[in-house]
Amino acid sequence: MARISLIEPDQASPEVKEIYDGKLKAKPGSIQKALAHRPAMLGNFLGFYASVGRTLDRKLYEAVYLRTSLINGCHYCTQHHIQGSKRAGLTPDQMKALKGGDYSGFAAPEQTALRYAEKLARTPDAATDADFAELKKHFSDEQIVDLHMLIGLANLTNRVTGPLALDVEFPEEKL
Repeated sequence: MARISLIEPDQASPEVKEIYDGKLKAKPGSIQKALAHRPAMLGNFLGFYASVGRTLDRKLYEAVYLRTSLINGCHYCTQHHIQGSKRAGLTPDQMKALKGGDYSGFAAPEQTALRYAEKLARTPDAATDADFAELKKHFSDEQIVDLHMLIGLANLTNRVTGPLALDVEFPEEKL
């Protein structure tokens, strides 16, 4: 159960109702209902969230987000990105491998990104020139920036949804 009140659609201010009905197609999740306490933050967060990772393959995006959430122990984000990973084409075996930190079933670019995401999730200040040399074998500078923002976004949402004890809005799955 959430540690703060969540703004339900019938309680929403006109500004929040507009966001719920527009950007969220009248289906706000727990994180959006929590952020609705700060309407400007909610709107900005949704725009930022939608912009991150768009130069990356969707399968890689979901794998990085899921792995980061698993490392951080974020149940809410893990559940959301299990669903996203399935839609992006990750297999159940790949998702189980991500849980165990086994990247061998992924292509070389994905392995590089996943190893790097794990490194940053565990030790955020540990990036080295060697890491960037490896990333540059597979990704453009634009994609590297996007990958960094994706890892940062996953860490941010993990550190928001977990401590707020936000409930998952759909039936949960185990990996």
